[in-house]
Amino acid sequence: MTETKRLKGRIALITGASRGIGAAVAKRYAAEGAHVILIGRTVGALEEIDDAVRAAGSTATLVPLDLRELDRIDPIGPALYERFGKLDILVGNAGLLGTLGPLSHHDAKLWDDVLRVNVTANWRLIRTLEPLLKRSDAGRAIFVTSGAAQKAHAYWGAYATSKAALEAMVRTWAAELAKTSIRVNLISPGAIRTAMRAAAFPGEDPASLRPPEAITESFVDLASPDCSRNGEVVSAY
Repeated sequence: MTETKRLKGRIALITGASRGIGAAVAKRYAAEGAHVILIGRTVGALEEIDDAVRAAGSTATLVPLDLRELDRIDPIGPALYERFGKLDILVGNAGLLGTLGPLSHHDAKLWDDVLRVNVTANWRLIRTLEPLLKRSDAGRAIFVTSGAAQKAHAYWGAYATSKAALEAMVRTWAAELAKTSIRVNLISPGAIRTAMRAAAFPGEDPASLRPPEAITESFVDLASPDCSRNGEVVSAY
């Protein structure tokens, strides 16, 4: 934790907050003084992060939600408006890997699930939360992408397609908001010690990878009111 809390008094919503990068960002934002709204599928895991947030001297709002249930995303904006009146920071971190294999062999439901969580759920969040971000003096939105969006690796079809679509969508939104006080960017974390990474590279030694906590500074930089970057893919390698 830094001596000067860079996000003091800010309200931040984080998806995929129960583990990995999302959990690390939630704890770092809390240490920087933010109230964090934590979205995740598992109540028990969210409660563990809530304990860590409280230990850091901050507070959290827990929202158990499977982002595949798209219609449950739409009420989030109105509910947060009633409680907080605004939103300062959105972190779209939740993601699905799906299966790795030939495009022609992908399971149709899994393909749809990957696109639903990695792209469409983020669009639904944009749609319901943009009015709240506009009520902030310095709204910030950060989405997690991957190098797979730019590199055509065999067998990564669903995930790579979803991240390429996410980048196009987010950069379009950033261009639309360029003349407002909102700044929208993406972070490409690189190789990080997460459950998704372990599923994608089962033979890899987790100890050789950076922990999620190693990249939280980039998330703080892009969430800060003084951030001027917009429409960029920021590497946290």
